[in-house]
Amino acid sequence: MADLVIKDLHVSVENKEILKGLSLTVKSGERHALMGPNGNGKSTLLAAIMGNPKYTVTSGSITLDGKDVLQMSVDERSKAGLFLGMQYPSVVSGVTNSDFLRSAMNARLEKPISLFKFIKEMDKAIEQLEMKKDLAHRFLNDGFSGGEKKRNEIVQMMMLKPSIAMLDEIDSGLDVDALRIVSDAINQCQKQTDLGLLIVSHYARFYEYLQPTHAHVLMDGQIVVSGDASLVEKVDQEGYEWIEKEYHVTANKEEDKQPISLGSCGAKKYA
Repeated sequence: MADLVIKDLHVSVENKEILKGLSLTVKSGERHALMGPNGNGKSTLLAAIMGNPKYTVTSGSITLDGKDVLQMSVDERSKAGLFLGMQYPSVVSGVTNSDFLRSAMNARLEKPISLFKFIKEMDKAIEQLEMKKDLAHRFLNDGFSGGEKKRNEIVQMMMLKPSIAMLDEIDSGLDVDALRIVSDAINQCQKQTDLGLLIVSHYARFYEYLQPTHAHVLMDGQIVVSGDASLVEKVDQEGYEWIEKEYHVTANKEEDKQPISLGSCGAKKYA
């Protein structure tokens, strides 16, 4: 059982405050939909949790099973059970998918995984995501289409078996068939591992596949309203204007999207 607890979190980017006292708890087995207009802090929240150095936590706390996440390095957060599926996966030429994943897995294990078991698990994940069989031998995201990059993020999640996974618009760039394949893989992974999920998406169809247990709308750096899956449906049908009127909040119209890359998240520490 894992608990990710965020309390009164304030985060700045280049001296501009983006998150303004955000609180949220995500537990094992839960699926949290995180919605809101672009520029209001969704990606900032995920980046701050994972430890991207571009995002400065000025106050508040983040704990995982009672342990202070903010005192952990990026690789320590990953080893503790946090995972970020990125909206903009980086290309790492010269490093194969298999070498990257096996090193990341071994960093979490007391005894290195056997080559036979690793190949068996990776082949199973590749087959489930319906990716090309040579994926293991290809350089990380090098020459991949946008959809292949997103599927590869889910392959990594399945192999690393985190306790809490954060998916930042992992559905963008996927066609209808790929969306179903990715959703099925996420659902199966959660059933097998009791994974806790924090999912950022703008599309109701993705949430329909994943069936969130909780839903939140983030505006102007704070979670303004929370509910169940019916909140996703209401936002899909009515947009965000009713929230601004009812809760007397004005959404930030500026973009907060910044590509979150492996390089800025300490990828070298996986080796």
